[in-house]
Amino acid sequence: MARQSGVRRVLDHSATRYLLVGGSALLLDLGLLTLFYRGFGAPLWLATACGFWGSFAFNFTLQRRFAFGGQTPTGRALLRYCMLLAVNSLVNIVFVEAFERMGWGFAAGKIVVTVAQTFWNYLAYRHWVFAAPRDPAPAPPPEADHETTRPTTEEN
Repeated sequence: MARQSGVRRVLDHSATRYLLVGGSALLLDLGLLTLFYRGFGAPLWLATACGFWGSFAFNFTLQRRFAFGGQTPTGRALLRYCMLLAVNSLVNIVFVEAFERMGWGFAAGKIVVTVAQTFWNYLAYRHWVFAAPRDPAPAPPPEADHETTRPTTEEN
Protein backbone atom coordinates (compact mmCIF):
# COMPACT_ATOMS: atom_id res chain seq x y z
CA MET A 1 0.00 0.00 0.00
CA ALA A 2 2.83 2.42 0.87
CA ARG A 3 4.50 1.64 -2.45
CA GLN A 4 1.35 2.52 -4.33
CA SER A 5 1.12 5.89 -2.62
CA GLY A 6 4.84 6.49 -3.39
CA VAL A 7 4.28 5.77 -7.08
CA ARG A 8 1.22 8.00 -7.02
CA ARG A 9 3.26 10.78 -5.42
CA VAL A 10 5.89 10.54 -8.18
CA LEU A 11 3.23 10.61 -10.90
CA ASP A 12 1.49 13.55 -9.28
CA HIS A 13 4.67 15.65 -9.10
CA SER A 14 4.93 18.52 -11.58
CA ALA A 15 8.45 17.40 -12.59
CA THR A 16 7.16 14.00 -13.75
CA ARG A 17 4.31 15.55 -15.70
CA TYR A 18 6.71 18.15 -17.13
CA LEU A 19 9.05 15.41 -18.39
CA LEU A 20 6.18 13.42 -19.95
CA VAL A 21 4.87 16.44 -21.83
CA GLY A 22 8.36 17.61 -22.71
CA GLY A 23 9.34 14.18 -24.06
CA SER A 24 6.27 14.15 -26.28
CA ALA A 25 6.98 17.69 -27.46
CA LEU A 26 10.59 16.70 -28.24
CA LEU A 27 9.37 13.88 -30.47
CA LEU A 28 7.07 16.27 -32.30
CA ASP A 29 9.83 18.90 -32.55
CA LEU A 30 12.47 16.45 -33.81
CA GLY A 31 9.99 14.93 -36.27
CA LEU A 32 9.16 18.33 -37.74
CA LEU A 33 12.84 19.30 -37.83
CA THR A 34 13.69 16.11 -39.72
CA LEU A 35 10.75 16.53 -42.08
CA PHE A 36 11.69 20.10 -42.99
CA TYR A 37 15.45 19.43 -43.20
CA ARG A 38 15.59 16.01 -44.84
CA GLY A 39 12.17 15.85 -46.45
CA PHE A 40 11.74 19.38 -47.79
CA GLY A 41 15.42 20.36 -48.00
CA ALA A 42 15.00 23.51 -45.92
CA PRO A 43 18.13 25.11 -44.49
CA LEU A 44 18.95 23.62 -41.10
CA TRP A 45 18.41 26.86 -39.19
CA LEU A 46 14.92 27.18 -40.70
CA ALA A 47 14.06 23.50 -40.15
CA THR A 48 15.19 23.82 -36.52
CA ALA A 49 12.99 26.87 -36.00
CA CYS A 50 10.02 25.14 -37.72
CA GLY A 51 10.31 22.10 -35.47
CA PHE A 52 10.75 24.16 -32.32
CA TRP A 53 7.91 26.54 -33.07
CA GLY A 54 5.79 23.75 -34.53
CA SER A 55 5.62 22.06 -31.15
CA PHE A 56 4.78 25.38 -29.46
CA ALA A 57 0.99 25.07 -29.05
CA PHE A 58 1.21 21.44 -28.00
CA ASN A 59 3.87 22.09 -25.37
CA PHE A 60 2.41 25.33 -24.01
CA THR A 61 -1.10 23.95 -23.64
CA LEU A 62 -0.13 20.68 -22.00
CA GLN A 63 2.54 22.19 -19.75
CA ARG A 64 0.11 24.84 -18.55
CA ARG A 65 -2.87 22.57 -17.99
CA PHE A 66 -1.39 19.15 -17.22
CA ALA A 67 2.05 19.74 -15.71
CA PHE A 68 1.51 22.97 -13.79
CA GLY A 69 -2.22 23.04 -13.09
CA GLY A 70 -3.40 25.94 -15.28
CA GLN A 71 -3.85 28.47 -12.47
CA THR A 72 -1.94 31.22 -14.23
CA PRO A 73 -4.01 33.52 -16.45
CA THR A 74 -3.44 32.44 -20.05
CA GLY A 75 -2.34 35.85 -21.34
CA ARG A 76 0.34 36.31 -18.69
CA ALA A 77 1.61 32.74 -19.06
CA LEU A 78 1.63 33.01 -22.86
CA LEU A 79 3.62 36.25 -22.83
CA ARG A 80 6.22 34.80 -20.48
CA TYR A 81 6.32 31.53 -22.41
CA CYS A 82 6.94 33.42 -25.66
CA MET A 83 9.77 35.39 -24.09
CA LEU A 84 11.42 32.17 -22.94
CA LEU A 85 10.65 30.57 -26.30
CA ALA A 86 12.49 33.35 -28.15
CA VAL A 87 15.64 32.77 -26.11
CA ASN A 88 15.33 28.99 -26.39
CA SER A 89 14.83 29.26 -30.16
CA LEU A 90 18.10 31.07 -30.65
CA VAL A 91 19.95 28.61 -28.42
CA ASN A 92 18.41 25.70 -30.36
CA ILE A 93 19.38 27.08 -33.75
CA VAL A 94 22.97 27.75 -32.66
CA PHE A 95 23.49 24.32 -31.05
CA VAL A 96 21.83 22.26 -33.78
CA GLU A 97 23.76 24.11 -36.48
CA ALA A 98 27.05 23.77 -34.55
CA PHE A 99 26.63 20.01 -34.06
CA GLU A 100 25.84 19.51 -37.72
CA ARG A 101 28.89 21.54 -38.83
CA MET A 102 31.15 19.57 -36.46
CA GLY A 103 29.90 16.37 -38.07
CA TRP A 104 28.07 15.12 -34.99
CA GLY A 105 24.64 15.41 -36.58
CA PHE A 106 21.70 17.72 -36.16
CA ALA A 107 19.71 15.16 -34.12
CA ALA A 108 22.53 14.86 -31.57
CA GLY A 109 22.62 18.65 -31.28
CA LYS A 110 18.88 18.76 -30.81
CA ILE A 111 19.00 16.16 -28.04
CA VAL A 112 21.92 17.83 -26.22
CA VAL A 113 20.34 21.28 -26.29
CA THR A 114 16.99 19.83 -25.23
CA VAL A 115 18.54 18.13 -22.20
CA ALA A 116 20.12 21.43 -21.14
CA GLN A 117 16.90 23.34 -21.70
CA THR A 118 14.94 20.75 -19.77
CA PHE A 119 16.60 21.85 -16.55
CA TRP A 120 16.31 25.61 -16.91
CA ASN A 121 12.85 25.45 -18.47
CA TYR A 122 11.44 23.43 -15.57
CA LEU A 123 12.61 26.09 -13.14
CA ALA A 124 11.36 28.90 -15.36
CA TYR A 125 7.99 27.21 -15.96
CA ARG A 126 7.44 26.40 -12.30
CA HIS A 127 8.57 29.66 -10.77
CA TRP A 128 7.84 32.21 -13.49
CA VAL A 129 5.85 31.18 -16.59
CA PHE A 130 3.13 29.05 -14.96
CA ALA A 131 3.51 30.18 -11.35
CA ALA A 132 0.18 30.73 -9.66
CA PRO A 133 -0.52 34.41 -9.18
CA ARG A 134 0.33 35.59 -5.71
CA ASP A 135 -2.37 37.12 -3.58
CA PRO A 136 -1.90 40.85 -3.49
CA ALA A 137 -0.51 42.17 -0.24
CA PRO A 138 -3.26 43.10 2.17
CA ALA A 139 -4.08 46.78 2.17
CA PRO A 140 -2.83 48.67 5.19
CA PRO A 141 -5.53 49.62 7.66
CA PRO A 142 -7.03 53.03 7.04
CA GLU A 143 -5.25 55.77 8.89
CA ALA A 144 -6.91 56.77 12.09
CA ASP A 145 -8.55 60.15 12.27
CA HIS A 146 -6.03 62.29 14.10
CA GLU A 147 -8.69 64.61 15.50
CA THR A 148 -10.55 61.86 17.34
CA THR A 149 -7.58 59.91 18.59
CA ARG A 150 -5.47 62.77 19.87
CA PRO A 151 -5.71 63.31 23.61
CA THR A 152 -7.47 66.48 24.46
CA THR A 153 -6.34 68.97 27.03
CA GLU A 154 -8.67 71.36 28.72
CA GLU A 155 -7.64 74.86 29.49
CA ASN A 156 -8.70 76.27 32.87
